[in-house]
Amino acid sequence: MKTPLDDPWRGGETFAAYLTRRGVSRRQFLAFCGKTALLIGAGAAATTAPQALAREIARKLGNSKRPNVVWLQLQECTGCLESILRSGSTPVDELLLEQISLNYNELLMTSSGAEANALLKAAANEAHLLIVNGSVPLKEHGAYCTIGGESAREILKAAARNATAILAVGACAEYGCVQAASPNPTGAVGVSDLIRDRPVLNLSGCPPIAEVISATITYYLAYGRTPPVDGQGRPLFAYGQRIHDKCPRRASFDAGQFAERFDDDNARRGHCLYHLGCKGPATCAPCATLEWNLGQSFPIKAGHPCLGCTERNFFDRMAPFYRRMPDIVVPGIGVESSANALGAAAVAASVGGVAVHAAATVIARQRAKKATPGSLPLAVLGETGEEKEKEKEEEKEKEKEKEKEKLD
Repeated sequence: MKTPLDDPWRGGETFAAYLTRRGVSRRQFLAFCGKTALLIGAGAAATTAPQALAREIARKLGNSKRPNVVWLQLQECTGCLESILRSGSTPVDELLLEQISLNYNELLMTSSGAEANALLKAAANEAHLLIVNGSVPLKEHGAYCTIGGESAREILKAAARNATAILAVGACAEYGCVQAASPNPTGAVGVSDLIRDRPVLNLSGCPPIAEVISATITYYLAYGRTPPVDGQGRPLFAYGQRIHDKCPRRASFDAGQFAERFDDDNARRGHCLYHLGCKGPATCAPCATLEWNLGQSFPIKAGHPCLGCTERNFFDRMAPFYRRMPDIVVPGIGVESSANALGAAAVAASVGGVAVHAAATVIARQRAKKATPGSLPLAVLGETGEEKEKEKEEEKEKEKEKEKEKLD
């Protein structure tokens, strides 16, 4: 098969015609659309059955024309683009992502210098889909990230002027990620903090899963608009459920079976990692259903706690990463919460500040005394809770005896 550069997607040519010319069979195309339909339908973003949705996507995507895409990389590590490059599980994925990257992408394009700048200006002057990786530093007049003598802010503003939609891909583009972590030395912010007159879709994660990115782009090409979103501007099909809800270790959580160390027996048995700092109960992401590396695994499945990288300000809010998260974040919000409730809690926490934190601390202490996932009586095993109380009394007696021995 020829490379995309030798045989590009031509202007005015439909995607279906292009795939046929490139040797992709109808069966392969329908298989891709079926997989995309299952992914989009998984987050309750679809209102039709998967089979009907797959046929609809096939029809609309097949009739779509080559998009004009501007792909910016600002203050970031290129990890998000590295993730995208690993999305090619089918020939359709590969061709789709290869083609939309050709207009302008600093990492993948062969042009450089003045020639690259000219390509960016030419592409940005037309209606286009804007994809952004990386945050925008504002301190020192944007000196921390400049391209061709222009600050990241200036480049973003110019590229967004004619954008029909903007995809902020990755935590850096969403809100600033690690660069925005306290004390935020560069003054890093996300795309939506600067662009308010265009729809901005946030693809959360550090980095996002490759298939989430390709599915979002597919949706845009097929329907001409961005998919339905949650309260944080993230696609519902990908971020509508918590990792906790689909976690393969959820049964251990419900049974009160927790690993206390990475090398203890419960860890070897594959029990819950909540006590080792897992942030799955507070993280909305498709990791447990899609998994990484073409569906091979994801951190919890591999024995490592979730760090909560799809949630805003996770470097500050979720740290220390290996310490058990509190039972509640703000009053009334526990580990059993929906995506929108958690989003509202984050907003409330930032607005309420010290008062909310103080109230949460008091309530958390009271609730911790009553019951935590690790101390709940297991009725199915015949426990009534009295055993726990007896153990506490025995511990108190032992402490008293130790104090008496010291005095003697």
